[in-house]
Amino acid sequence: MNVKNSNSIIAAVVAVFMAVAALSCIENDIPHERIPAGFTAMTAEGETAAAVIDSDNRVVTLTMGEAADLAQVNIIDYAITEGARLSADITGGIDLTSDYHVTVSLYQDYEWVIRATQQVERNCIVTGQLGSTVIDPEGKRVIITMPIGSDLTAVQISSIKLGPVGITTMTPDLNNATIDLSQPLEVTVAYGGVTEVWTVYARIGTVTLDRVDAWTGVVWAYASGFNGMDNGFEYRRHGNEEWVRVDDNAVTHFGGEFSAYISPLDPDATYEVRAYSGEIYSDVEPITTESISELPNMGFDEWWYENDKLWQPWAEGGTSFWDTGNDGAATFASFGIGGNVTSPDTDTWDGGPGYSAKLETDYIVLKLAGGNIFAGEYVRTDGTNGVLNFGRPFSGRPVSLRGHWKYKCEKIKEGHTDSEHTDFVGRPDTAVVYAALINKPEPIEIRTNPANRQLFDRNADYVIAYGEVQSGETISEWTDFEVKFDYRRTDVVPTHIVIVCTASKYADYFTGGEGSTLWLDDFSLDWDIE
Repeated sequence: MNVKNSNSIIAAVVAVFMAVAALSCIENDIPHERIPAGFTAMTAEGETAAAVIDSDNRVVTLTMGEAADLAQVNIIDYAITEGARLSADITGGIDLTSDYHVTVSLYQDYEWVIRATQQVERNCIVTGQLGSTVIDPEGKRVIITMPIGSDLTAVQISSIKLGPVGITTMTPDLNNATIDLSQPLEVTVAYGGVTEVWTVYARIGTVTLDRVDAWTGVVWAYASGFNGMDNGFEYRRHGNEEWVRVDDNAVTHFGGEFSAYISPLDPDATYEVRAYSGEIYSDVEPITTESISELPNMGFDEWWYENDKLWQPWAEGGTSFWDTGNDGAATFASFGIGGNVTSPDTDTWDGGPGYSAKLETDYIVLKLAGGNIFAGEYVRTDGTNGVLNFGRPFSGRPVSLRGHWKYKCEKIKEGHTDSEHTDFVGRPDTAVVYAALINKPEPIEIRTNPANRQLFDRNADYVIAYGEVQSGETISEWTDFEVKFDYRRTDVVPTHIVIVCTASKYADYFTGGEGSTLWLDDFSLDWDIE
């Protein structure tokens, strides 16, 4: 291509971008009086988590620590819609013992509520109790379970805490006290202008197997026993007579409550589990482990070349599981600019036949495109940005994702970042592989357009498990990696699996090292804890 033609093509592409931008301005030209105004950010002294902004219901929720005085919450900073104004100055101290109302105005008035929730760690430790104390903040109840034969007229409270640390008084004071709980006992708890009446109860119980969650190669068991006794679990294959005791290293204790993982186990098999506390055993719980769930094209050997310009990571005529950003990067391939950022490569981890996936970051006309491959679907191109769906249907619960990789790391150059990441210039790029199990009705929609950007949030409430590995330096030879899933709950069955791999970690922000290249080969899922 000669210089004249190249300049003409670039000029044409830039003109298209400008036309798209102009069209966007027209489409977003909403009359002023219809622009909703509200808070976009808020920080407060003593908060323990970021403020939650609910724009639909116009509510800002602040999560405050134990030591915070809700009657005098210091608002350090806030942000509202550009051009809007507040009906009152909220910086400094405001009373959040109840909802605080404020009006945000921009052509119209919008009433917002600022409210606070306070995280108070409550606990009660009792000598010889069964399991852990149940504390019900809503019902203002403390429920203590004691073993059969216990004298409820002489229950020894080692410690009890029902209000914020340092400012709470309790009448009567039950700390380090022996009390009569043959009848419910009322106590008055006071702190920061708040007075609450709590009721303490005692009941008789025995060892219970509270829950058993069966995965493919692992079973998670939860039980309540006698605090201070030898607590644990036993299991056996259905039909066997001999019980196998779970190793102490696999058991976690919290007072009289205890849990354990039991692994390795066979898939599609029936086992029996029971808990013990001292010489007392719970009822036996039969469980059946799940099947192994396979994922397609985990070796990255299936590819086809669509319309002689676009590499797709599945067999021609087959069903897609993986997808890439090639659709967006190849938008200008017909002009002779850019092309596939992800493609097959005959360089495999064991030197055998087949392909690996080659992910190469490229700078295409106006933006950096990161080499990537993910479990999901590239939906469409929005101007020069992408809209994708992360996640494919999946109900298995593996313990890790394994694979092989190598990486050529390039430094991030000036002009290869967005405006928010200019301080990354000169730094080495970072390759990342992350995986998640989610429980939601549909895949996660990802948008890279800064105007309505929506990226993957590992802390979202629908994320059951998450894990990642990354490298900020060159890996010259094929190397094994393992992504261990960190489960937040063991009783929830996922609906989708998310696997995302990229040669440039911050490519969603159009930031990375041109030429950074990540090779991937032969992924697999592990189901056992060894």
